[in-house]
Amino acid sequence: MLTTPRRTFVALTALTALLAAGCSAGPDRPRPAPSASASAGIWSAATPAPDTDPAARAAALVRTLADEDLVGQVLMPYAYGSSATEVSPASAAGNRALAGVDTPAEMVAKYRLGGVILVGFSADDPTSANQVTTNVDSPRQVRELTTGLREAAGKLPAGPAPFLIGTDQEYGMVTRITDGVTLLPSALAVGAAGDPALTEAAWRAAGAELAAMGINMDFAPVADVLVKRSTVIGSRSFGADPQQAAAQVAAAVRGLQAEGVAASVKHFPGHGLSSADSHQDLPVVGQSRAVLDSTAFPPFRAGIDAGAMAVMSAHLDVRAIDPGTPATFSHKVLTDVLRGQLGFQGVVITDGMNMEPAKRWSPGEAAVRALNAGNDLILMTPNVSEAFDGLLAALRDGSLPRDRLVEAVTRVLTMKFKLADRTAPDMSTLGSAEHRKAVAALAAATVTMLRGRCDAAPVTGPVTVTSSAGRDRARDALTKALTAAGVKVVPSGGRIVHLVGYGDGAGDLRADAAVTVAMDTPYVLATAKSPTLLASYSSSPASMTALAAVLAGTARPVGHSPVPVTGLPATACDN
Repeated sequence: MLTTPRRTFVALTALTALLAAGCSAGPDRPRPAPSASASAGIWSAATPAPDTDPAARAAALVRTLADEDLVGQVLMPYAYGSSATEVSPASAAGNRALAGVDTPAEMVAKYRLGGVILVGFSADDPTSANQVTTNVDSPRQVRELTTGLREAAGKLPAGPAPFLIGTDQEYGMVTRITDGVTLLPSALAVGAAGDPALTEAAWRAAGAELAAMGINMDFAPVADVLVKRSTVIGSRSFGADPQQAAAQVAAAVRGLQAEGVAASVKHFPGHGLSSADSHQDLPVVGQSRAVLDSTAFPPFRAGIDAGAMAVMSAHLDVRAIDPGTPATFSHKVLTDVLRGQLGFQGVVITDGMNMEPAKRWSPGEAAVRALNAGNDLILMTPNVSEAFDGLLAALRDGSLPRDRLVEAVTRVLTMKFKLADRTAPDMSTLGSAEHRKAVAALAAATVTMLRGRCDAAPVTGPVTVTSSAGRDRARDALTKALTAAGVKVVPSGGRIVHLVGYGDGAGDLRADAAVTVAMDTPYVLATAKSPTLLASYSSSPASMTALAAVLAGTARPVGHSPVPVTGLPATACDN
C-alpha cells in the first residue's frame, strides 16, 4: 500500500523527533523538577520546549529522562483498588504481589509508569479471564481515582506529559463502566445500522463522558471482521463485511478522538479470522495473505487513515506472515506489515500480557520481546517488578536496543502531548440529554427484522416477556420500555416475546414465542420457529427502547444483519 502524504508527514516528524532524542540520560544524571502545573488539571501539561508540536515536545522530554524513566513510560499495568492512595487490605495484598507496593499511586511512583488501565467486569464478558480485579465502581469514584493517579504521575520526571489512563469501553459485552453513563449499542448493532454519521455522533458522546471521568485512552473500537462465528469477538465486531466495518471503525475513531480520548484500534492483524479465544490459547489464523489484505486489514487501514493514535496487537499465530510466533511478538507482523506496509506511525500497544499466549515467557522476557517486535506500550503485565527489571537489564546489556526504547517512548510521549492542554468536560455531561439523543438515534437504526411482516406491529394485545436464563435485567428493561410505549405487559398469558443473548443456542429458544429477539449475534435465529424474528444485537437501555418501539408498531425495523444467518435474509423489510 502506498504511503499517503499525511502518513509521510507523520513518519518524518516521528523520525526527526527520534534523531533529536539521541541517547537518554544515565541513571545518575540530574533530572529537572516537574512543573507545578503538571498535575493541576486532568489534561493540563507544561511545555518542555518552545515548540508546541507534540513530537518536538516529546523529543525534548525524552532527552531529560533516565533509563528508569524510559522503561517506566512503556509500562501500562492494572492495579488493585478503587482509590489511588487508600485501598483495602485485599487490594494492598494484590498490589504487593503484582508490584511490591500497597497502592496504585505508589506503583506509579516506584516504576515511573506511563499509564494505568482500569479494569472491571461486565455481564457475559468474554475477556473475564484476564480481569483479575476491578477498580470501577461509579463515574465519580473513577474521576477521583484518575485524579489521584495523575497527581502521583505529575511528580515524576515525565510528569509534563499527561498520564495515560485507559479502559476497555467497547460497549456491549465488554463495557467496564456501566452505571451512570450513556451506554451505546454493541458494535454489531452499530454495523446493522450502517450509518457512520450516527456512529460518529454516538462515539463522540462516549468520548466526552470518558474524558469527564479522567480517561484519555479507550481500547476501542474493535476492527476485527467477523469471518468466523466466535464467542470471544462476536458482537464486539461491526460485522462480516470488511468495507462496512471499515466505515464504522473510522467513524468511532473520529468520534472518540474529537473529545480528546485516544482510540486504540484492535486486535491487529484481525481476531475475527479465528474462533479460538486468545485469553486461553494461541489462535491460528490460517488464511492466505491475500485474504488478510482484502478481509482483515481494511478496517485497520480505515482506522489509521482516520487518525487513530494507537493500534493494539493480538496474540494470534498468523501463518501467512510469521508462522508459530504470536503477532504480539512478531517483528514481521508489527514492524514489516503494520508499520512498513500499512504505514502506521502511532503507538502500538500489546493485548493483555497476562493472557496465556504471552505467559510462555517470564514477564521480563515477554516485555523485551514485545518491544523488540515493535510494540511501544506493554499492557497488563502479570508482574510489574519483573517486567520493569527485565526491560532495564535488557537495555543495559544491549538485548533491547536503546534506539528501539527511545523510539517507543517518543511515540508514547508524542501521543500524550497530542492529548494535552484540553479541559476535561464537567461530570454533568454524563447521561446528558444531548448524549442520550445521539445514542437513541443510533439505536433506532439498529433493530432488524429477519422474519415477519413489516407493515404491522409484530404483536397485538397483551405481551408476556420471557428470556433465557440470566437475562432478568434485559427482560425488566424491555418490560419497562414496552409499558412506556403503551403496550400492556402481563406476567403470563400474553403473546410471548422471548429474549436470547450471549452464548445462547437452540436449547434456549421457545417454540411458542410469537417473537424471538437476539440481543447478541443473531445466528441462533436460524433455528427459531417464531413467526417474527428480530435482532437488537444489544441489551443496552437505548437498544431496549428501540426494540419496544418496533414491537409497539411505532417504529420500523430498518437495520440489516451485518453477519449472514443461515436461511434468513439480512432484512425482511426491504420492500
